[in-house]
Amino acid sequence: MFSYGSKRLSNLIVNGIKRFNSTLVIAEHDNANLSGVTLNAITAASKFGGDVTCLVAGEKTASVVEQLSKVKGVSKILVAENEAFKGMLAESIAPLVVSSQNQFKFTHIVAAGSATGKNLIPRVAAKLDVSPISDIIGIEDHETFVRTIYAGNAVTTVRCKDAVKVLTVRGTSFEAAETEGGSASSEQFAGDGSSNELSQWESADLSTSDRPELTSAKIVISGGRGMKNGDNFQLLYTLADKWGAAVGASRAAVDAGMVPNDMQVGQTGKIVAPELYVAVGISGAIQHLAGMKDSKTIVAINKDPEAPIFQVADLGLVADLFKAIPEMTELCNK
Repeated sequence: MFSYGSKRLSNLIVNGIKRFNSTLVIAEHDNANLSGVTLNAITAASKFGGDVTCLVAGEKTASVVEQLSKVKGVSKILVAENEAFKGMLAESIAPLVVSSQNQFKFTHIVAAGSATGKNLIPRVAAKLDVSPISDIIGIEDHETFVRTIYAGNAVTTVRCKDAVKVLTVRGTSFEAAETEGGSASSEQFAGDGSSNELSQWESADLSTSDRPELTSAKIVISGGRGMKNGDNFQLLYTLADKWGAAVGASRAAVDAGMVPNDMQVGQTGKIVAPELYVAVGISGAIQHLAGMKDSKTIVAINKDPEAPIFQVADLGLVADLFKAIPEMTELCNK
């Protein structure tokens, strides 16, 4: 009969749990490049211990598989190539994920908290008859997670007892996995999903820009209702080009038709956490704060000294933005 101290026994149990954990990460991509948010999801998945498997679904994905094979922490890549997976439609990908779960019995299924992940994960959870846990910002152990509620105004810790935990993770809460040092193997996976009759991918019109991607930029300048019209956003574009920054917008600006909705920062837009966030003409509605309040430094420019944005800002400038922004741009030229 063996006798163990309580601390040693606890470590044995924890290590045993980690050894039996296995996580599937849904890889997002455009058939050519791996999405940055997938690297954040891989970091979150690695916290469970055990093997991390990535699922790449699409067509002609060899470039994506090659990139993913070098990511540190990835053990294996499942490659499912079919024309039906174009655009990563949830109606096609969800049955594929369920098939992989039935075959490999993962303990966790993880996707980034992006538009794709938010669309896919609830469908996967419903098919597996488990509860999805969305937008987690912390992991305490293999079944205990931290997430925000009430538009980020409260933080809750939840424990999930389901056999498989189905999650989306907030990318800004986890560091990106290293893109070098990995040696993952890949294998073809022919699961269900190619028989989707509910929806069909037609086309996508993607805007292109030399500026950094909004969710990964170190500096973000966002405009709100105070910009008055879309033409005035050129003031922010000019300053952003000087700083090497990305340009975002509040929901009010998007709803007013000033800018496209892929620029929206907030609870129903993109979640960002740059080194510097500059809010220009933004009042500071809760919906917007939920998407940017994790930024390292927040600067607010607003002519209303009572604007709520000043309550969360590290630095505030009470001024007319149509004078302040050109002056800031001019200083960059000196």
